[in-house]
Amino acid sequence: MDHAMLVGIDLGKHSFHLHGQDRNGKAVFRKKLGRKQLFEFFATYEVCIIVMEACAGSHHMARKLSTFGHQVKLISPQFVRPFVKSNKNDFVDAEAICEAASRPAMRFVTPKTESQQTLSVLHRVRESMVRDRTRTINQTHGFLLEFGVGLPVGKTAIARLPELLDAHALPPRLIAILERLHEHLKYLEKQIGEIERELARQLADDDVGQRLMSIPGIGPITASVLVAEMGDGRQYRCSRDFAASVGLVPRQYSTGGRSNFLGISHRGDKHVRCLLVLCARAYLRGLEKRTGRLAEWARAMMTRRHSNVVACALANKLARTAWAIVAHHSTFDSEFARP
Repeated sequence: MDHAMLVGIDLGKHSFHLHGQDRNGKAVFRKKLGRKQLFEFFATYEVCIIVMEACAGSHHMARKLSTFGHQVKLISPQFVRPFVKSNKNDFVDAEAICEAASRPAMRFVTPKTESQQTLSVLHRVRESMVRDRTRTINQTHGFLLEFGVGLPVGKTAIARLPELLDAHALPPRLIAILERLHEHLKYLEKQIGEIERELARQLADDDVGQRLMSIPGIGPITASVLVAEMGDGRQYRCSRDFAASVGLVPRQYSTGGRSNFLGISHRGDKHVRCLLVLCARAYLRGLEKRTGRLAEWARAMMTRRHSNVVACALANKLARTAWAIVAHHSTFDSEFARP
C-alpha cells in the first residue's frame, strides 16, 4: 500500500472512517476503525497530515494523534459541506474532509489545550444553570399569577417567596410546589456563585485574562470566555478575522459589482457574541462619564444611529481590541485607542 500524505477522518462515537490520499490527490486507502484500533494504526503509521472536522471529541483526538508525530489540523464543518459528493455517507465525508483541506486558501481551527477545554466546559455549565435559573423564576411568577398573585419582574421578589406565601391564602399543595421551586432556585444560585468564584480565581493567575479586563466594559466572565476560545490568537490573521469568526461583521450579499451589506452574520460561537454585545451595552450605559477616543466615537455614533446598531458596532470593536491585546501582548489605552 502506498503511503498516504493526507488522511481525513470522519469522527464518530465508537467508529472512525478514514480516507487516505497521496500528494497527487489519488485515493490510497479507506478504513473503518474503532477507537483503540485508530490509535494503534497511527502509532506505527508514517508521519502524515491528519485532518478532522472541528466537532465533539476532535480537540482531544488532535492532541492524542499529535503525540505520534503527525501534523493534525481541524477544519470547520461548514467548509467541508460543499465538497460532499452525491449521497452522503461516512467515507464520502472523510473524502470531502481531505478535499477541503487540500484547498490552499482553507482556514483551520487551532486545537484547544486541556485547560482551555476545561474552562470552556465550566462556562457551558454556568450558562446552562443561568438558563435554568431564569426558567425557574419565570415558572414561579407564572404559577403565582394563575392564583392572582402578581410579583414585580425579576428575581428580587422571588427571594422573599416564603414571606409572600404566608401573606396569601394559597392551596397547601401549591405552596409545597412553590417551596420546592424556591429550594431549587437557591441551589442554582449557590452553584452559579461557586462557579463564578472559581473563574475569578483562575483569572487572577492568568496574565492574558488580566490584560483583557483592562478593556472597558469587559468583566471577568467575558475575559475568561475569551481566554478559553481565543487562546493565543495566532489562528486569526488579524483582528477583523476574529470579529468575523464570532459573527459581529455585516453579512455580505454582493453581485454584479454592487456591494450589499446586511445585518451581522451571527456566525461562530453565539455565547461569545452575546457576551461581547452585553459588554458593549454596559459600556454605553455609562457613556456620559467615559473619556478617550473610544468614548468620543461611541457618542458620535449615538447621535446618528440606533442604540442597537451602536452596541453591535462597539461589540465588534471590543472583539478586535481583545484580539490585538492577546496577539501583541499589550493592554488597553483609552487615550491612544484607534477609533
